[in-house]
Amino acid sequence: MPLLTFDSADLGYGTQVVLPALTLSLEAGERVALLGQSGAGKSTLLAEIRRRLGNTAAWCPQGYGLVPLLSVYHNIYMGQLERHTALSNLCNLLKPRRQAWQAIETLADELGLEGLLRRPVAQLSGGQRQRVAIARAFYQQREIFLGDEPLASVDPHQALRLLEHIQTRHASSIIALHQHRLALAHFDRIVGLRDGRVVLNAPACELTLAHLDALYPDAGKSSRETEVDATT
Repeated sequence: MPLLTFDSADLGYGTQVVLPALTLSLEAGERVALLGQSGAGKSTLLAEIRRRLGNTAAWCPQGYGLVPLLSVYHNIYMGQLERHTALSNLCNLLKPRRQAWQAIETLADELGLEGLLRRPVAQLSGGQRQRVAIARAFYQQREIFLGDEPLASVDPHQALRLLEHIQTRHASSIIALHQHRLALAHFDRIVGLRDGRVVLNAPACELTLAHLDALYPDAGKSSRETEVDATT
């Protein structure tokens, strides 16, 4: 079944059109990888998908979107802020609720953040912050996962493990990334953007690394030369 459809839609910010006359259909239950160079329009597309899907989709933004001075626990807890009253959230800030703490501790342990719940995010490494952002998205408990480079700050093997967690927890996923081998091996469909247009839209099983490399004509090296194979 169609998840959502774009029919010659102009997408952008304010009066600036980034993706003109976009035509694209996304299916429920699909795992879709969005590929393309920086500035190709991936973030613009994800923002509009997020707007249309509303509360059915969990969101993991580019750059983590965390509050550095708050603890790992409180950053993950923010995934459910809107489900509680302002007073309840304030009380939880001062004294974490036992049920929420237990649920978040289990989630953190699953993602390799054992023993870090009380630590301020400012003291974490980039890879740890990435996992906190993913844990916050998981804590939203949505059917669909939307991610804008959610695997950018971890090594290939960690990226594979995190992707497996993402896809196990969500019926559908739409993720912007640059790891070509990961896209080919672990996604149903690949949508490639270039210069604000969809230039590739095909099942992953029909594509090769050469098809994906063509989305990055300005790259000094082929991603095949720089990317460690994370599919083994």
